[in-house]
Amino acid sequence: MPKTVILTADIPANRELRIKLPADVPTGSAEIVVTVSSVKPSTASTFGDFLESEFFGMWRDRADIDNTVEFARKLRSDGWKRAPSDEPR
Repeated sequence: MPKTVILTADIPANRELRIKLPADVPTGSAEIVVTVSSVKPSTASTFGDFLESEFFGMWRDRADIDNTVEFARKLRSDGWKRAPSDEPR
């Protein structure tokens, strides 16, 4: 069963890294995949920031949604289902 471990590091000029994995990573053969991307510092947001965002209440004026909780639950459920035609070939 694959285990995903996300580590961040500063790449030195010689581009050599020493990686120490967490103790819960199983020993034995493994495939290691390295993805290099820029890490942007996270900007901490508060609940108040969310309340002021365009996402909060974005469905409030929808007349076709009677129960927003059930509507959101169905969207999530449908998103996790995959039709056989969507399977990779």
